[in-house]
Amino acid sequence: MHCPFCNSADTKVIDSRLTSGNSQVKRRRECLNCENRWSTLETADLNLPRVIKKDNSREDFSEKKVERGIIRALNKRSVNNDSIDTAIQNIKNKLKALTDKEIISSQIGVLVMQELRELDQVAYIRFASVYHSFDDLQAFQDIIKIIEKDLSPEMMKTQLKLIDEENVSNKKK
Repeated sequence: MHCPFCNSADTKVIDSRLTSGNSQVKRRRECLNCENRWSTLETADLNLPRVIKKDNSREDFSEKKVERGIIRALNKRSVNNDSIDTAIQNIKNKLKALTDKEIISSQIGVLVMQELRELDQVAYIRFASVYHSFDDLQAFQDIIKIIEKDLSPEMMKTQLKLIDEENVSNKKK
């Protein structure tokens, strides 16, 4: 490592520590030439695949885009930030495990839908409606039927109802 002050290549590490979360190493360094000290952060360089968009252009994977999509789908839903962070990390971990250097953007959409399905069924339907470009009410009804059949008992307890049957029956009266 070159000294950021005098650009000398003669530097040494004085101290190394793991950061909270154990995902980075913080190193205290000293230049042997000018004797200035500074800190560096070291992380594993795991490359995420490049994204092939619908128009065949390519761009780097953007965690922020995934986060925006998930947050937009979860708008006004009671899901905590830790769950959102975990979902995003799960998506990144799946992408890191791929051996391909490129991934089609629609595959990322599928990963997002898998995570949303575990978090909140309404958010899943919101995201799916945009992702699949639903054109009519029947498409919404079809996906709702699929979701209701596949929900586990644990998920049923944590999810809010798509349609509140009590309010529907009161409105009919």
